[in-house]
Amino acid sequence: MQVAIVKYNAGNVFSVINAVKRLGIEPLWTDDAELLAKADRVIFPGQGEASHAMNYLRQRGLDKVICDLKQPVLGICIGQQLMCKHSEEGDTDCLGIFPMEVKKFQPTRHEDKVPQMGWNSLSFLRNENGNGNFNGKSNSGIDLFKGVKEGDFVYFVHSYYVPLHEEYTIAKANFTLDYSAAIHKDNFYATQFHPEKSGMVGQKILENFMAIDN
Repeated sequence: MQVAIVKYNAGNVFSVINAVKRLGIEPLWTDDAELLAKADRVIFPGQGEASHAMNYLRQRGLDKVICDLKQPVLGICIGQQLMCKHSEEGDTDCLGIFPMEVKKFQPTRHEDKVPQMGWNSLSFLRNENGNGNFNGKSNSGIDLFKGVKEGDFVYFVHSYYVPLHEEYTIAKANFTLDYSAAIHKDNFYATQFHPEKSGMVGQKILENFMAIDN
């Protein structure tokens, strides 16, 4: 299996590369459109600032490349946020794969420090059996959380969040409010948390992503 990791001006990429290697896969870190299109899986990870990241992607034509990918794609952290329509960070128009607006946390309590940094639990997991629902709806066919339990902890570092969406949210977390910890549409999956830093739970999620059928 060829796994391509999108190369752009984002931090925290090498931890993703190492996590994929721990699965026995040697990933390709590239910004080459042809190599990204040919890969069996594409991961769009990173930490950074939305407007700078989008400028980099547009200058190299990677914005269109990512949107046109047909294989399973996993966005991580800012990768999830950039898959949305717009971000309050830098008033940035993003890729628009998900019709959602990225918001900044506005804590009202002194103890709620932004950014959220550390471990937080997952809830409202939707899986391949259609379990999990939001406003009475389910999103079946999703295998990303197979073997992951309600309340399992994963690692977050972020000041901005993707609100809940009745169609696209497949997991949620809470920090000052409930928000989308993971979203899904067609062949695009994304997590606000860092599976590569989330121990065995994160490793299981990455394994599940590698096993998703095209």
